[in-house]
Amino acid sequence: MTFDPTPSAPRPSSIFFDRRELVRLLSLYGRMVSAGEWRDYAIDGLRDRAIFSVFRRHSEAPLYRIEKNPALARAQGAWAILGQGGAVLRRGHDLEQVLRFFERGRFRVVD
Repeated sequence: MTFDPTPSAPRPSSIFFDRRELVRLLSLYGRMVSAGEWRDYAIDGLRDRAIFSVFRRHSEAPLYRIEKNPALARAQGAWAILGQGGAVLRRGHDLEQVLRFFERGRFRVVD
């Protein structure tokens, strides 16, 4: 094995949530966990977007994916909530406005 002194190409940077966004997402997650709706989450920083996925159980597909895609910021809005099948449930330019999808009155426990 020989040593190659030339530096390798830098890895492409990834998109991620800033501190304010992450605090807001984890606050929503904590509220939904205490309500018994969500049990697990995952965070992915990809090359073109950042994804916050929430699960009812860790072994299942995510219930919702909250995505930050800066490439869509000028057109449709950088933020989107996607359902289990990948359908866009809400899209917008502001995280707070998009997260109103999860407001308390929307969900009811059915016996």
